[in-house]
Amino acid sequence: MATITLDDLRHAYGPNPERPEDYALQQLDITFEDGGAYALLGPSGCGKTTLLNIISGLLTPSHGRVLFDGKDVTGLSPDERQIAQVFQFPVVYDTMSVYDNLAFPLRNRGVPESEVDKKVREIAAMTDLEDTLMNRASGLTADGKQKISLGRGLVRSDVNVIMFDEPLTVIDPHLKWQLRSKLKELHQRVKRTMIYVTHDQTEALTFADKVVVMNVGQVVQIGTPVELFETPGHEFVGHFIGSPGMNILDCEVKGGQAFLQGQPIETSNAGAVKDRAEGSLRLGIRPEFISLAEDGIAAEVVKVSDSGRYQIVETRVGDAPVKLLVNEGIEIPTGRTALSFQADRTRVYRDGWLVAGGADI
Repeated sequence: MATITLDDLRHAYGPNPERPEDYALQQLDITFEDGGAYALLGPSGCGKTTLLNIISGLLTPSHGRVLFDGKDVTGLSPDERQIAQVFQFPVVYDTMSVYDNLAFPLRNRGVPESEVDKKVREIAAMTDLEDTLMNRASGLTADGKQKISLGRGLVRSDVNVIMFDEPLTVIDPHLKWQLRSKLKELHQRVKRTMIYVTHDQTEALTFADKVVVMNVGQVVQIGTPVELFETPGHEFVGHFIGSPGMNILDCEVKGGQAFLQGQPIETSNAGAVKDRAEGSLRLGIRPEFISLAEDGIAAEVVKVSDSGRYQIVETRVGDAPVKLLVNEGIEIPTGRTALSFQADRTRVYRDGWLVAGGADI
């Protein structure tokens, strides 16, 4: 296992990059701690797989270094880095049995057969493949084949990091939850460094201890699932994580007081904004932290949708749409109403980035 450090890393596929948009990956410095469970989360084309391939050695960055335990491995191959990678589509040897598929990485490295048998049966037990060990891999379902790919990464004791590139894409929806739970359980048992690429927030937040949120080749925030939900450092994080995502509303700030559609509203950080600060200012608040009230921000109910556990209430404050979540069984007024915004969960963002509370900008 290893601590992985990305030092002043950037990558451009084209020659002579000059502008930020010339880079598939913009400048970043990240450390993945030994034994941690991480997710790279973002929409398609944001640079997740590019970053994963740089860490694994499938791609050499155009700028910067990759360090394993302080050793520069930027020019080393995946085999020299001791990497295991599980791809989007299961990679198995169909003509081999499940047992031989799991044993292959060990036999290829000359491990004694007695040790091979011990490790294969241990990993088969972990991945629920014990009953199919002697079956040909060609007869397995997609989730069974993906378990083989996972098992081949776990069976080796010399692996520094196991990389997952959207491994549940081809898995039936009702089986995804089981495999996500299995991955989390396996990480807790083996304590290997794992990095998981996905565009699915549920997969990322249920698997990872820390999530690296990416957009347009840039890392916009790194944090625990709770930190990303409760304190989005960027509007994109608030919008991308959560269902529905964070409400993002144009606002003004005067004398440390925020105003929404001309109505004063309490926030956790408006006092840090200078009256003549440049850049666009917007409020961010999640639907979970807004409630109906007798007095508060004047609003009009537009639509109510039943999502099962709660009702999604769509309102308008002036010409700005605002969504909130209301528990089942609570009567929703029609027409005009008032909203209460939880002050410590209502934050000001400047040019997309969270304004640091308590400091002038």
